[in-house]
Order: sequence, then C-alpha cells, then structure tokens
Amino acid sequence: MTWFAFPYRISPAGTTAEVNRERQIRDMIEQVLFTRRGERLNRPEFGAGLHEMLFSENAPEIAAAVQHMVQAALQQWLVEVIEVRAVRAEAVDSQLRVTVIYSLLGDGEERRAVVEGAI
Repeated sequence: MTWFAFPYRISPAGTTAEVNRERQIRDMIEQVLFTRRGERLNRPEFGAGLHEMLFSENAPEIAAAVQHMVQAALQQWLVEVIEVRAVRAEAVDSQLRVTVIYSLLGDGEERRAVVEGAI
C-alpha cells in the first residue's frame, strides 16, 4: 500500500506522488516539528513550536526546553501511529539537533529521525 507524499506534489508520471508507510510517518514527524502553532486554521494548537525558538540563544537550557516541547507535541499528535521512545535535543555551536527515536505502533522496530537547524 502507498500513501500520499508530503508536501503534496505531482510525480514525474503526472499523478499524485506516493510514498511507503515508513516515509509517510517520517513526513508526519517533520510536519509536527516544523509547523508553527497557529499556522493551521482549524487546528491552531498543532505543531511543536520549534520556530518560536528561532532567535533564542543556543544554550543547553533551550535544548532541554525544545526536547520537552517536541516530545509533548509528538505524543499529542502522533500517538495513534508511533511510540515515541526518546527525544534528544543538542545545542552544537550555532546548530540545534533534534533526534526522535520512535517505533511504528505494532512494529517494535526502532527508527530515528534527525533534524538540524540554526538557532
């Protein structure tokens, strides 16, 4: 079975681009992390709030706050598809690295999603 790709796009064949389930879940994680709170019209509370930290000082305290924000958002919005096993946020120079360790429900296989960005 295949699912629609996110962001939505057209494939080279002129049809809706599709992905496998594992890639779709990864895309869903990125949606939660990179959506600003208030950005979605009918779900203003959706998102992890990472953009709110954009101009914050890159310090271990900020990384700890991000870690808690991300974990809470993933557990709120993706509880029906993944089990969040751990979230790590690290302040490295001018970069913030967030690692999400998760498994698909009913699967048990550990997977990792790593996102990095400047703060």
